[in-house]
Amino acid sequence: MGVDKYSDGFSITVHESALEHPLKWRKPRLVFVNSMSDLFHKSVPTTFIESVFEIMNTTRQHTFQVLTKRPSRVAQIGGRLNWTPNIWLGTSIESEKWLGRLAPLKETGARTKFLSLEPLLGPLPRIQLSGIDWVIVGGESGPGARPMQPNWVREIRDNCLQHRVPFFFKQWGGVFKKKTGRILDKRTWDQMPERI
Repeated sequence: MGVDKYSDGFSITVHESALEHPLKWRKPRLVFVNSMSDLFHKSVPTTFIESVFEIMNTTRQHTFQVLTKRPSRVAQIGGRLNWTPNIWLGTSIESEKWLGRLAPLKETGARTKFLSLEPLLGPLPRIQLSGIDWVIVGGESGPGARPMQPNWVREIRDNCLQHRVPFFFKQWGGVFKKKTGRILDKRTWDQMPERI
């Protein structure tokens, strides 16, 4: 919803004209906001983020999933944002190196907080799930994909089951992700938080 993907050497472009699209959708939708970018990137103006939130606040029939690698920025400006229950906030944690993203996520005003542990690049035995409402796990895919160990996934799944956190297993990944599928211990795991 409104921000182009960023990368080294390119500037971010916001698309204010795309903001009103959710106002036109009649049926409730589950919307992954900025699937190829980060709404909370330092180059995205705070005023634009506030505009995105105003639209999400207005269209409460839709559920918006906002994923960021910058929960510390969310925590900084979060007091200026209206966290209606239809706005879910998550952060990416690919390995123990990124566990520092967990605390600022928990400090935000989002009522539904989730973790995207993908691509999972190492074990996460010390991840604390208190205050977390959903966990997604997936392996890396495409050429050069780094392998994900089954015991890493099981450890996270068992942690979720112990703390009653919905667990979603997205994929094993690999070069041919369709062949590896998404079966874990003879079943699929599609748990999600309840949508309001």
